[in-house]
Amino acid sequence: MAGFVWLAFSLGGALLNPALGSSAGSRLAEWARDHGGASVVNWAENQWYSHHPPKVGGALAPGMILSPNSNSVVSNSAVAHLANPLPIEPFASPAVSGEGQWVPVGRFVQGIPAMFATTLRPDAIHTSYVAGVVWMDTKLLRATLYSGSQIPGGGPFTHTAPIAQRAARTLVAAFNAGFLMNNAGGGYYTDHRTIVPLRFGAASFVVYRNGSATVGAWGQNVKMSNTVVSVRQNLNLLVSNGKPVPGIRNQSSSQWGFTLGNAVYVWRSGLGVTADGALVYAGGPGLDLTDLANILVRAGAVRAMELDINTDWVNFSYYHPATAAGLASPSNGTELLPSMTGSPARYFETWWARDFITMSAAKS
Repeated sequence: MAGFVWLAFSLGGALLNPALGSSAGSRLAEWARDHGGASVVNWAENQWYSHHPPKVGGALAPGMILSPNSNSVVSNSAVAHLANPLPIEPFASPAVSGEGQWVPVGRFVQGIPAMFATTLRPDAIHTSYVAGVVWMDTKLLRATLYSGSQIPGGGPFTHTAPIAQRAARTLVAAFNAGFLMNNAGGGYYTDHRTIVPLRFGAASFVVYRNGSATVGAWGQNVKMSNTVVSVRQNLNLLVSNGKPVPGIRNQSSSQWGFTLGNAVYVWRSGLGVTADGALVYAGGPGLDLTDLANILVRAGAVRAMELDINTDWVNFSYYHPATAAGLASPSNGTELLPSMTGSPARYFETWWARDFITMSAAKS
């Protein structure tokens, strides 16, 4: 009887907890993962996605591709910033108008755009799907890793949801981090503490004291120093030396985790760094690991890692207040893709329990 009461209380609380997902199914899956059922959930998800592949062919619904405008190229030689990104060559042919063309999004920094976004079809086969890509100028933006009570756990933390008013004054974007730590194949460091031991060779998002950030393999491209303030590891690099790493379609490989197979098509996200230090985020539905790597490479990434996957967890929100110093808020936030689950409000909620990354205007 006591066991039944515990089960009812525990499961019932999970089904009412928005931090575990937007649907009852996702909340049940997260509860099961936390209570020893990860292998069963992973098997069930692999079976479902394997039998429900994305549609082959088809046309895009109207409005799915961002339209460039006259403000797409803005420069100001008086402000130190990176060169604007070059258009991405589309994967599908013929290209749809605007596909792979960059559009400035989010709050401008010192009068110029600090982020550009584009949309494109992820391959030449699944032509009714669209992925979103964001290029972020790391001379104009500063990164912060926000930590959660669920991921990584072990708080309290200096930076955690909800985003405070002070931070909202400079906030430009917020986006999802990686897997649950027991599936991430890596560690977590923040607030001068190792929350989960860091793994040599793991794909790592690293934030430094001055707010600069990069992506690399731990102990190889990036390492610990007194300037490192946060490290978030997730699996192994997807892109190295400007190319997808060998073997990412190998289903027997554990380098990219067992949460879902490498060739399974699902919502996925990733983060990379370009040769000149810009960060690039990619995310969307109907992606296998190769698609994600290919998109990041075409966006200019020389190194890149997978972030989170599945419908409920892939989210990129950008904010554009009416004034330069205005508060970022859900009311002036926009999703990178309209089909992304959640809303720009999730990072302002007290119940948001996962880690995430913000990009904010650098001080002039």
